[in-house]
Amino acid sequence: MDDRRNELKKIIMDTKTLPTLPGVINKLNTLSNDDKSSVQEMARIVSADQVLSARILRLANSPSYGFYRVSTISNAMILLGVNVVKSLALSSSIFEIMEKNSVGLWEHSLGTATAAGIIARKLAIPEVEEITTAGLLHDIGKVIIGLKCVEQMPEIRRMIKMDELYVIDAEKTVLDTDHAEVGGWLSKSWFLPEKLSEPIACHHNVIASEDHRVKTSVVHLADVLIKASGFGDSGDSYVPPVQQIAWETLKLDESLLKEIIVELEDKLVEVKNFSLELQVA
Repeated sequence: MDDRRNELKKIIMDTKTLPTLPGVINKLNTLSNDDKSSVQEMARIVSADQVLSARILRLANSPSYGFYRVSTISNAMILLGVNVVKSLALSSSIFEIMEKNSVGLWEHSLGTATAAGIIARKLAIPEVEEITTAGLLHDIGKVIIGLKCVEQMPEIRRMIKMDELYVIDAEKTVLDTDHAEVGGWLSKSWFLPEKLSEPIACHHNVIASEDHRVKTSVVHLADVLIKASGFGDSGDSYVPPVQQIAWETLKLDESLLKEIIVELEDKLVEVKNFSLELQVA
């Protein structure tokens, strides 16, 4: 089983076939790791690719982040931070695949990002934009599995429907891995910081999160709330319980959860309109 999993990891992490933008990203990675480089320098690199810039600005102005007036890449880097803009740049091609072929998953991701931002603000957790981005990227492994495991997908879908399994359990049965682990592999290959890659890798298993359990708990809760709301399509229709470790980590109570849900319900109307506008465009 380990052999099959390791072989699959090699296939999935084959950078030659991953939908990324290596030229821009390599330059951005180099600059972001250089203390002497400025936001303006990094912004110039990203702005040189007009399509990439447009995608990043579109996401930065989405209801998930709630700024609405991000007009330049420099502005986005100042408001959202370099890590967030780098993450959006890396993910933009995958988001395009989701928008075109997996509208339900795209909406689920947008919804989870929105919920994560609301939870973080409500609980006064710092680095809201990065938590929002972790929510946006949490299911990115599903897209990669869909691209790289085409032959296995019918069996995964059959098990979800006929055996009434969660997506993650069907993936583990068929692939010996799952979208959360794949998302973790991917984020590490992109050199994203642990505070982004850990919530992606552990959003279904919060207790496995070691260094960023609060952020992971937020993304986990956001994912559950969006599934419970019926917004988008994560691949199955089953709503998992909120893990006790997440509940305790965030120090939640029923009244606080109700406040979050009420605010989220209002915000999801905006998210749906944003998604529809993209589809029309």
